[in-house]
Amino acid sequence: MQVAILTVGDEVLAGETTNTNAAWLAEELTGRGVTVTRILTVPDDEAVIAEWVREFSAGFDAVVVTGGIGGTPDDVTVEAVARAFDRPMVVREDQRERLVRRAEAFREANPDLAADYEFDVDFDAVASLPEGARTLVTDESWAPGCVVANVYVLPGIPEEMRAMFAVVADEFAGDRTSETVYTPTPEGALGGALGVVRERFDVAVGSYPAPVDEPGRIRVSGSDPDAVAAAVAWLRDHVETCEPPE
Repeated sequence: MQVAILTVGDEVLAGETTNTNAAWLAEELTGRGVTVTRILTVPDDEAVIAEWVREFSAGFDAVVVTGGIGGTPDDVTVEAVARAFDRPMVVREDQRERLVRRAEAFREANPDLAADYEFDVDFDAVASLPEGARTLVTDESWAPGCVVANVYVLPGIPEEMRAMFAVVADEFAGDRTSETVYTPTPEGALGGALGVVRERFDVAVGSYPAPVDEPGRIRVSGSDPDAVAAAVAWLRDHVETCEPPE
C-alpha cells in the first residue's frame, strides 16, 4: 500500500509549528506495513491544496491530509478536497446538531468565558462536508473529519489528529517489513556492504549516521520477511554491529 501524507498550514511553512503530525503518521503507517512515498506541506490555499489532493489521490492508494478543518476563515482544507473531486459542500444536519450540543455544553461548563466573550460560530460551515463523504468524529475534535474516495482528512491539532486516525487505522495495511541494525562503523565505510545487500537480497537498505559516540543505524526493508531476515543476518556477519543505544 502506497500512501502520501499532505500537511496543511501556513504556520508549518513559516517554522512557527513543528510538523510532528507527518513524523507520527509516517511511523504509524510504516509500522502497519505501509509504504509512505510522499510527505508534503502546503499553505492554507484552497487551490494549492486541491491541486495536490487531486494529484496524490490519482497516484497513490491513499492520501492522509492533516490541518485546516476548524471553523476559522483560514481553514479551507475540506472545501479544497471537495474542489479536488468536483463535489459540492453539503451541510450534514447530524453534525450541525452535534456541534450545537457541544457549544451549549461548553457554555454551561464555562459560564465566565461565555459571559466575557461573544462566540460567533458558523455551525453550517463547520458541519459542511463534500457530498458523499464519510464522516469521521471523535470526542477530542470539534470539527468532523471525513473520507472522500481514498483521501482521509484529519485535524491538525496533534491530539485530535491521533484520535481521529485511530478511527480509520485498520484501513491501512501493507506487506512491508523492516529491521534495524546498529553499528559503530562510520557511514563512509559502509557503502560496499550496503550495495551487496541491495543486489543480493532485493531489499531496500539505508544508513543513518548518529551523533558522535552513538552508533549509526542500518535499516533494511522489503515485502519478503525472509529476504529482510537474510539481509540482516548477512550484515551481522560482514559489518561490525552493536546493541541499540539506551
